[in-house]
Amino acid sequence: MDLLIVFGVIVLIGLVIVMIYNRLVALRQTTRQAWGDIDVQLKQRHDLVPNLVETVKGYASHESETLERVVAARQQAVDANSTKELAQAENMLSGALRQLFALSEAYPDLKANQNFLSLQNELADLENKIAAARRFFNNAVAEYNTAIEQFPAVVLANSFGFKEEEFFEVAASERAKVEAAPNVKF
Repeated sequence: MDLLIVFGVIVLIGLVIVMIYNRLVALRQTTRQAWGDIDVQLKQRHDLVPNLVETVKGYASHESETLERVVAARQQAVDANSTKELAQAENMLSGALRQLFALSEAYPDLKANQNFLSLQNELADLENKIAAARRFFNNAVAEYNTAIEQFPAVVLANSFGFKEEEFFEVAASERAKVEAAPNVKF
């Protein structure tokens, strides 16, 4: 009888470990899928930026500093290797794009150009999709990070290689730059 109780306890502990492990795997996969969604949206954004720059170049060729900033920010975003680096690069790209769109106010022909308007609308749509994907990713990361820190999962998480994920957010030092109005000089 005692042997049966010990065996039952061992089976129960084994089942709990399997359930915890499977939950952590599912949460990690949700986080990875959410990151994949962001990655797709960012790639579309990165593909759109050169077309936008070329369109603006024809109307505002003497605004080369702004155009170069957009191109450099895009390249930095493409080359980013971590969530933190990518978040910083994307924030810089957003600021550079705001300055680019502010230029359109000074160039009525550009502002009326159908290609520019189409690209601007497409980018605005992508920005909304990126924001939604970013919120979903950060929610998935929060849920995953919470799960690996809660008892009893915390006991197993480290031994099974579950590590805390980084949020995709604006750093405090960058927040002021991102929220600041673009400075357009003529």
